[in-house]
Amino acid sequence: MVKKNSRFSQEVRERAVRLVFDSSNEYGSQWAAIQSITSKIGCTPETLRRWVRQAEKESGAREGITTDEKARIKQLEKENRELKRANEILRLASAYFAKAELDRPQKK
Repeated sequence: MVKKNSRFSQEVRERAVRLVFDSSNEYGSQWAAIQSITSKIGCTPETLRRWVRQAEKESGAREGITTDEKARIKQLEKENRELKRANEILRLASAYFAKAELDRPQKK
């Protein structure tokens, strides 16, 4: 899930993550690889660490919600809000018409 105002393009993100995965065995830890690579691309180590964690989730190597799942959840939450709003409108309309029916003079 890439924000439109992101400072880094998707290609830069993917390349940086790939560099971390490819060079992790050259460093004592993944964090050391991340710190080394961030100086080359100009982002903070925490930013690159988040990109790496998300890539691990996307590949199934790490537990968590993928980008597609996040988008689906967001879409379902929006749909749920809309349905609740529609139900409230229908409930109020039903109550209004029921009251109007009760207040109407009876035909004999």
